[in-house]
Amino acid sequence: MSAAALMDAARAKGLMIATAESCTGGLVAAALTDIAGSSDVFERGFVTYSNAAKVAMLDVAQATLDAHGAVSEQVAGEMARGALANSNASLAVSITGIAGPGGSDHKPEGRVCFGIAHAGDTHTETVEFGPLGRAQVRAAATTHALGLLQQAIDSALPVCAPSPDQTA
Repeated sequence: MSAAALMDAARAKGLMIATAESCTGGLVAAALTDIAGSSDVFERGFVTYSNAAKVAMLDVAQATLDAHGAVSEQVAGEMARGALANSNASLAVSITGIAGPGGSDHKPEGRVCFGIAHAGDTHTETVEFGPLGRAQVRAAATTHALGLLQQAIDSALPVCAPSPDQTA
């Protein structure tokens, strides 16, 4: 599904979206804001590349970073919840990972953790894209994050009732 269709689906359900991005550096926000008229659905994006930014802007706990590292589902979950708490959005996606080059045996290149938060519920997952190269990992993570948003929108109940002119 395209970013435009995703935005239309969010609009139809009265959802506002926020992003919290690390390794993608704002690519998800850019994909959403490339759509004309996106300001009624896209609320804001946080690019929190450093751990200090994650703590300051998204309320990620330093203890979580110390215990699990920035590339973890625990941090991805806190990033998504922090994006909701620090915005007027009703749906947030987060991305943190190792785009490369580099990585380690414990956290290899291409590992990306995602979080999606909506209505008091948070889902996290890790995807191993593999050592595709920096640009390809970032592109794959962006596409995956858009897919997670679409799934969340599809399963979300409308936030508000449709206006009389929207009923058939």
